Amino acid sequence: MTQQHSINYMEELIKNLKLQVIDALNLEGMTPDDIENDAPLFGDEGLGLDSIDVLELIVLMERNYGIKLSNPAEGKAVFSSIGTMAAYIAENRKK
Repeated sequence: MTQQHSINYMEELIKNLKLQVIDALNLEGMTPDDIENDAPLFGDEGLGLDSIDVLELIVLMERNYGIKLSNPAEGKAVFSSIGTMAAYIAENRKK
């Protein structure tokens, strides 16, 4: 994979992931441009997601990418931002 192809792949993955998160969590009125790649997904500074949302993200990753997260500590690191989710998916996707 060339460096340019790798950059394009990650940009496309991040864009698709943002759309999937907006859809899965019913974030009405949000667009992918409203979500910063490195903004925290949880807490007051980012999207403000909660523990119920984590379950939706786990299902999203399993359904769309074939990735099963079973370790809660791993999930916390993976779901810290859209960027960290995309990097994890790029390394571990099964679909």
